[in-house]
Amino acid sequence: MKVLLFANTDWYLFNFRRSLALALRDAGYEVLLVSPAGPYGPRLTQMGLRWLPAPMKRRSLNPWRELALIFWLRRLLIEERVELVHGFTIKNAIYGSLAARLAGVQARINAVAGMGYVFSSDDLKARLLRPIVRALLRLALKGPDARLILQNPDDVELFRRTGLATPEGIRLILGSGVDCNRFSPVEQARERTSALKVLLPARLLWDKGIAEFVEAARQLKNTGRNIDFLLAGEPDKGNPAAVPEEQVAGWQHDGLLQWLGHVDDMPGLYRTVDLVVLPSYREGLPKGLIEACACGLPIITTDVPGCREVVANGENGLLIPIKAPGALADAIAMLDDNVDLRVHMGANARKKALAEFDERIILQQTLSVYSELLRRGRHHLKSSNEQ
Repeated sequence: MKVLLFANTDWYLFNFRRSLALALRDAGYEVLLVSPAGPYGPRLTQMGLRWLPAPMKRRSLNPWRELALIFWLRRLLIEERVELVHGFTIKNAIYGSLAARLAGVQARINAVAGMGYVFSSDDLKARLLRPIVRALLRLALKGPDARLILQNPDDVELFRRTGLATPEGIRLILGSGVDCNRFSPVEQARERTSALKVLLPARLLWDKGIAEFVEAARQLKNTGRNIDFLLAGEPDKGNPAAVPEEQVAGWQHDGLLQWLGHVDDMPGLYRTVDLVVLPSYREGLPKGLIEACACGLPIITTDVPGCREVVANGENGLLIPIKAPGALADAIAMLDDNVDLRVHMGANARKKALAEFDERIILQQTLSVYSELLRRGRHHLKSSNEQ
């Protein structure tokens, strides 16, 4: 059985879906990874996976370019004799599903992690695109051989209520999972010999709460607290909500934060910090937070879809209102003052990661969706042959 995994960046495939690709390969599937070209494609190839670059520009609104991409995908699916297409994020879900239908590929899985720029932004362009994207989603996500994987109950309810997908086709799977062996706590709690270290790990997008993080840092530094604010991530230049690089460099120049850029060794970074924050506006299920859980770190995040699934308020972290830098500053100050509470929350975070987010659990649930669709496909083929 040949499956195609289609994402909008090779970075996404490498960081979020390489475990799935390897698990599929180990289960006997032939796996083809497709994304726009980038530095992570060759790294996937070095792991023994097959990856192809797609002629895709994430921010393109040129209808001829977009149609050409869909027909490029159709031709690829036919030539490769793909039997199942798995698309990630809204644009890839739409294009992958449309190409699959045109190529006669019945089995379609689409994973939508968060609602993306079109649904989360109030920009004029986003508002104009919204009805078009809704119509395309209904076309792409429906059908007896289509499954939609969502990462939190709020998104499940949204897709059901708006009719974007049929309830029987929706599956709830909590994120892409985390390797709890690789992401693990330090042997002993880090000794507090200097400043409290607070980390925000995320792509540098405004809707990740970057501005609120910076303002909280400003407020706390004005009170004289000894706190280091660390920002790990790079601007996502293909996203309209990207924070300009010069803006981040300016904050660093002003002494508000330390910008680490892209970090390869995230487990190592987590082991050097005291707590993780993500004041996001909305998520699917944030990878950075479940990694922090696995590393036994307390978390401060917003009480919004995706984030509230990771943090139980008062148990493994604190939930704060959206777009509230003052509340973020107060929560950081509370944990700065209470080491025992940080240790207690960190221990609970590790337990939650092992029980709910371990990638072995997530991979088993995802592979069961593959088996469900391919069993259905074989049954239909057998019935057709008998007739």
